[in-house]
Amino acid sequence: MKSDQVIVSFRGVRKTYDGETLVVKGLDLDIYQGEFLTLLGPSGSGKTTCLMMLAGFEFPTGGEIWLDGKLLNKVPPHKRDIGMVFQNYALFPHLSVQQNVEYPLTVRKMSAAERAERTHNALKMVRMESFAKRYPAQLSGGQQQRIALARALVFEPKLVLMDEPLGALDKQLREHMQYELKSLHEKLGVTFVYVTHDQGEALTMSDRVAVFDKGIVQQLDTVDHLYEAPCNEFVANFIGDSNKLRGTIEETQGDFCDIRLADGTRVSGLNVAKAQPGAQAIACIRPERMKLSAGAHRPGANALPGEAKSLIYFGDHVRMRCGVRDQDECFVKVPLGTEALDAFAPGAPIALEFAPEHLRVFA
Repeated sequence: MKSDQVIVSFRGVRKTYDGETLVVKGLDLDIYQGEFLTLLGPSGSGKTTCLMMLAGFEFPTGGEIWLDGKLLNKVPPHKRDIGMVFQNYALFPHLSVQQNVEYPLTVRKMSAAERAERTHNALKMVRMESFAKRYPAQLSGGQQQRIALARALVFEPKLVLMDEPLGALDKQLREHMQYELKSLHEKLGVTFVYVTHDQGEALTMSDRVAVFDKGIVQQLDTVDHLYEAPCNEFVANFIGDSNKLRGTIEETQGDFCDIRLADGTRVSGLNVAKAQPGAQAIACIRPERMKLSAGAHRPGANALPGEAKSLIYFGDHVRMRCGVRDQDECFVKVPLGTEALDAFAPGAPIALEFAPEHLRVFA
């Protein structure tokens, strides 16, 4: 359960490997006790470097990292009281499952009786107690992942860090493990910091997500707000699917503005960037926020004229691929079984209608 107590603080943290290019640029970030925070972003965005600095495998070039009131900048990894789960699991192949999980306790010189009890409890927590005598090579990828997690939790750390731990698993097992991890987090109340480039993974498990790009946190927010109210074009396009429109700001009215597209169509949207008339703008809208209407669009409607292209089947819904003059193609999500779809033959004129608050306009 997330609390209001800050357990980790990054203060003005910078990192460069070559003395010139900053991989992480002036990071200020608070992580709360008991939360599940995901660092999300494309390759090279700085998210893994931040995790490695927190773990102690990298040191910041500038700024400070604090854990529970203790400055970590020069503290070695084994003295940080942090559990770590890697993508490749990093299990010792010559040790049994029990010995792998017990290893952090042996390093901490705990008694044999306490080691045995804690190891059994950690294996039971991940439902792997019956595999204690096996070796990593005798386990599936999902089972190895559970053992790596048990090893990270066995010494009751203040913080558990995970570097794309599900990346090597197949899609079905990965989705199953997402729910397992979220359930375990809720049960234990330990702070999890998780790195991934998979947006679906981030939205499924996290309390909050920090979206990284070019060494900067573009947006730090709850998953619902991140999806429904992205603060810029990068976040809108990186989190979920978005349709993109290009045009010029024509007029502003409070929080909203009118944007004129290249073909002269004028639509209203939320002026997120507070852009002024005459500014070039890009507007983004989610495919499920658009509604299909047959025929030419009605005068005065907040809609785009377009042309039906094709239907793409996704199992639980279909997507209508639509052509819009002088713009990229748009996609509209339509629930499965919608009878009206039969009327949208390829080439048929359509209108894509939407509420102004769902079109987010960025400068």
